[in-house]
Amino acid sequence: MLTGSGIKVFAGNSHPELAEIIARRIGLPLGKAEVTRSAIGETTVTIHESVREDDVYIINTGCGAVNTALMELCIMIHACKIASAKRITAVIPLFPYARQDKKDKSRAPITAKLVANMIQKSGCDHVITMDLHASQIQGFFDVPVDNVSLYAEPSIILYIRTHFDLKDVVIVSPDAGGAKRATSIADRLGVDFALFHKERKKANEVSRMVLVGNVKDKIAILVDDMADTCGTLCLAASHLSEAGATKVFAFVTHGILSGNALKAVEESTLEKLIVTNTLPQQQNQTACSKIEVIDIGKVLGEVIRRSHYGESVSRLFHEVPY
Repeated sequence: MLTGSGIKVFAGNSHPELAEIIARRIGLPLGKAEVTRSAIGETTVTIHESVREDDVYIINTGCGAVNTALMELCIMIHACKIASAKRITAVIPLFPYARQDKKDKSRAPITAKLVANMIQKSGCDHVITMDLHASQIQGFFDVPVDNVSLYAEPSIILYIRTHFDLKDVVIVSPDAGGAKRATSIADRLGVDFALFHKERKKANEVSRMVLVGNVKDKIAILVDDMADTCGTLCLAASHLSEAGATKVFAFVTHGILSGNALKAVEESTLEKLIVTNTLPQQQNQTACSKIEVIDIGKVLGEVIRRSHYGESVSRLFHEVPY
């Protein structure tokens, strides 16, 4: 627990529930700040307390009106910078535009790099984010970036150990890109691993999936960084059931769940879709009985505490903070 000396934690409007959980974890109230929008959509930020020579943490995630959330973050960083804050850390559970991380066709923008530039130029000295869609985004910054992808794993591993018999479990990656994440979890649990090779007609539309590995008479657990339309997860779950899996579960760090995702999950062969609360999930849980949420607010709170005191965060690679 922090004493409050020299540290301030502020939150934007994108995910106030998570900000409150983080603040409770570190034992501090959220800083007094007002973020409003004018009639023409301009964002206005007012910081109602001194931040001079303080270690400032600003929490805002890339959900809902993503562009508004991004501008809120940048303006809050700038407001604290010109108010003489000693260090400013942006805590971004879901990094906005993370999927636009490379030039994959002619004249395509690398928007994740643009976002990194915006955050840096605003005056940010440090970034804490969770499970980046592509790890190379860390290289877009010239300031330290803590990508909390490995910190999500202990929460997932703890859940699997306490809810399943490990001899019946196989970890499955829905695509080759997520193989590293899935194999890491499988190795730490000492269970088998399988993956899908998929071909896309276009973005968010999968044309063909081929299972590599054996899931017959096993509980298949799909692991991915984000679920948007859930087309890939639901198709993978169907293939796993056809391949002989007794039950299919899915773990996802960022549950975006756009469009008809909730309906697709409800009608799929998935027993449960377990997501973290990097994005607000209350409405999704109400609309879909298969959604379950793991709280990562304690993890982010512990990262902030360790960052403030200059402690190593590598311990969080292997255990869930309490």
